[in-house]
Amino acid sequence: MHFIGLENELSSFRGGQELNMFEICNGLSQRGHNISLIYLKPGNLLEEYRKFCNYLRKINSYEFNRYKINELLYFLPGIFSTINIPVIKNSVIFCNAYDFIFFGYVLSMLKNIPFVCYFQVPPFSKNFNYQKVLGFKNAKRFISVSNQTKLDWVKCGIQEDKFDVVYNGTNIEKFKFSENFLYVRNKWNIPEDIRVVSYVGRLDKDKGLETLIGAFSLLVKSGINAKLLIAGNPILHFAADGKEHPEEGEKYKRSLKQLSIDLGIEKNVDFLGHVADTVSLYQVSDVTVLPSQWSEPFGRVIIESMACGTPVVASRIGGIPEVLTGEFQQWLFEPGNQLDLADKLNRIIHWRDSNSHLAHRCREHVLGKFTIDKMIDGIEKVLLQVAKK
Repeated sequence: MHFIGLENELSSFRGGQELNMFEICNGLSQRGHNISLIYLKPGNLLEEYRKFCNYLRKINSYEFNRYKINELLYFLPGIFSTINIPVIKNSVIFCNAYDFIFFGYVLSMLKNIPFVCYFQVPPFSKNFNYQKVLGFKNAKRFISVSNQTKLDWVKCGIQEDKFDVVYNGTNIEKFKFSENFLYVRNKWNIPEDIRVVSYVGRLDKDKGLETLIGAFSLLVKSGINAKLLIAGNPILHFAADGKEHPEEGEKYKRSLKQLSIDLGIEKNVDFLGHVADTVSLYQVSDVTVLPSQWSEPFGRVIIESMACGTPVVASRIGGIPEVLTGEFQQWLFEPGNQLDLADKLNRIIHWRDSNSHLAHRCREHVLGKFTIDKMIDGIEKVLLQVAKK
């Protein structure tokens, strides 16, 4: 198969969408498939992509405003530059986000090959411009990361029978138990008797961080000696012009810090910024929290944390209940409900003393359902079916 991927930024700093794309491309390459990649912005993963991609091309834009000639002129060179992408047997285009679907459609027409759209987020609007509508109508298949994300898009008018659901997977060789818990605690300069709650992800309003900080303050005020580690940076913050504005994100981050001060827990909360070694962070933690208030498509941090043996408390929203199943569904809480989250944290925080085998059950849950190999199996199966038709 010849996989032609469309990506935004080749970076591991933005979040799960970009990391998933890298793992899909890398995994398919290891199985002998040819990989070509078109992207908008370089990043820290560019050199990694160079190791296995047969073709890499940076372009300016995936769509344009038809009323603005300068945007059309900005768009066209990207289409023309793809002339060098070879079309071989079983070629298929893979759009890593619905924002790229018009470019995928045009490239599909020019090359006479099918394209697939990968939904890792729910729709942010039901009103799409004509370019996206064209793309949606002509895509051969859609892949979503959860049944809930599929349903979110079906409500926008996409045919349900054109969907396949493929859950995310994680690298079980990377995300694993610590060999020495006390050593990891010493490395982080955290005493053994302090309970650690962690959050890993972007610092954006839809992630429910106010709920987490509020619930954590209740935990501390109940007498539990605990620390909250918040890892990540603001990503998706927009101003009135509809464009991302880093200063809006930093303003939001400051408001979270101020909230911890107002609640009197600023000494118990550490904002870590971007953390490259998330494995160590999961390992040092007693529980990881995903307090989302939007229709969270999947939640990679859940399976990463559980693969490290650290249980997860998360919102009962989006695709999260499809991940925390069986005994782990008891750690779901109502989105935005500080009291419910505080209660869940209070019940699980001492598990190392009362339920030491929980770590192994967490990891077994991931091994059974959410490995990278299982994810690649699912993606590969759909793409081969589309390409061969």
